[in-house]
Amino acid sequence: MNAVAKIAVVTGAGSGIGRSVAMTLAGAGWSVVLAGRRAKALEETASLAGGDVLCLPTDVTSPTDVTTLFGATREHHGRVDLLFNNAGTSGPHVAFEDISYEDWRSAVDVNLTGAFLCAQAAFRVMKGQSPQGGRIINNGSISAQVPRPDSAPYTATKHAMTGLTKSLSLDGRAHSIACGQIDIGNAATEMTRRMRTGIPQANGEVMVEPVMDVGDVARTVLHMAELPLEANVQFATVMATGMPFIGRG
Repeated sequence: MNAVAKIAVVTGAGSGIGRSVAMTLAGAGWSVVLAGRRAKALEETASLAGGDVLCLPTDVTSPTDVTTLFGATREHHGRVDLLFNNAGTSGPHVAFEDISYEDWRSAVDVNLTGAFLCAQAAFRVMKGQSPQGGRIINNGSISAQVPRPDSAPYTATKHAMTGLTKSLSLDGRAHSIACGQIDIGNAATEMTRRMRTGIPQANGEVMVEPVMDVGDVARTVLHMAELPLEANVQFATVMATGMPFIGRG
């Protein structure tokens, strides 16, 4: 971590993992820029986080919005030390043959193109600022490693996130830009509510799955974020201990 400043941009900050990470960063003394589509949700996160928090409503699929987000962050704070690239959508859970083009495109636009646009904008700021460098942490998923049934759009984009993470790590090396990925399994958020009532398994059964506190994810992101730029957690898997991941598939 750069000792001069601690400026973080968190996308998807209006709820769930993004909200928890934003609150944890703010509590650790970071200045946090909250990005997400819903202004009211961002304001709720800001009120919970306290500290130096700036709300910037952003659609990560819009190049114009993303440019505005990072331009405003640089204007307000002077630099960017961390991007938590978190915004995403789970998409529909339907049979492969029933996936619509619109649903496929929506998942790709948010989960992959949105992550690319934010990473590129952060990369440009980090490369050009003084002191140079910063850190990008991508929110992958357990599905970046193994799929769930009926999840092709989500799984494909999360596998692609791993490729993006590796490319960013390589391309950022010469500019003191570190990039890592956190693959999260069954954190207790609105997105994982159905896991607590029963979710389809690979063998066709429906099973309730254990979940973990989302704060455990946030503390892991904080640890990754506060390493010196000479060190990097390339990939971290944080999951509910009892979930069917090891042995899945």
